[in-house]
Amino acid sequence: MLPSTPAEHFAAVPLNKAYRLLNHGPTVLVSAEHAGQHNVMAASWACALDFAPPKVTVVLDKATRTRELVEASGMFALQLPTVPMAAMTVAIGTDSAKTHPGKLQQHGVELFYAPGHAAAPLVQGCAAWLLCRVVPEPHNQQTYDLFIGEVIAAWADDRVFRNGHWEFDTAPDALRTLHYVAGGQFYATGASVRV
Repeated sequence: MLPSTPAEHFAAVPLNKAYRLLNHGPTVLVSAEHAGQHNVMAASWACALDFAPPKVTVVLDKATRTRELVEASGMFALQLPTVPMAAMTVAIGTDSAKTHPGKLQQHGVELFYAPGHAAAPLVQGCAAWLLCRVVPEPHNQQTYDLFIGEVIAAWADDRVFRNGHWEFDTAPDALRTLHYVAGGQFYATGASVRV
């Protein structure tokens, strides 16, 4: 059993603001668990879909162990890795749990459960977390590898997301989220432009 010990700055985000956690298009880590087995993979194709109830989409390739766990459990979590997590994000996105069963330990991935929410493990050190229940869409899942999730709980590091808004301009640079380009290259979230 994983610990229920979130990070010190782990703060609940109201569900009506959960879509804002993904609006800037970050790379995510997808985690899931079923029958005592858990895994985490990286994904670049995730986004907010709806406001009420909040929904997200994510593409999960048929070849991944994480997808098997999502399909079996009907649950998954999306979390936003930060700049210090870039190498780990590439590693767990490259190594498959099917061929590297110890990949989480090998790459230093620390998991925990949010208090009162043991449906899917969360990854320590992220800027935000969204716990999701799969909205079954068999055609989209089989044809396009596209999963829809209803967000049932959300949290963020309150040093970088407060009062329903990202505060990258005043937060430590280490809390900037990642945007994957290709070939192991990311961009970190930059300065805001207010209109």
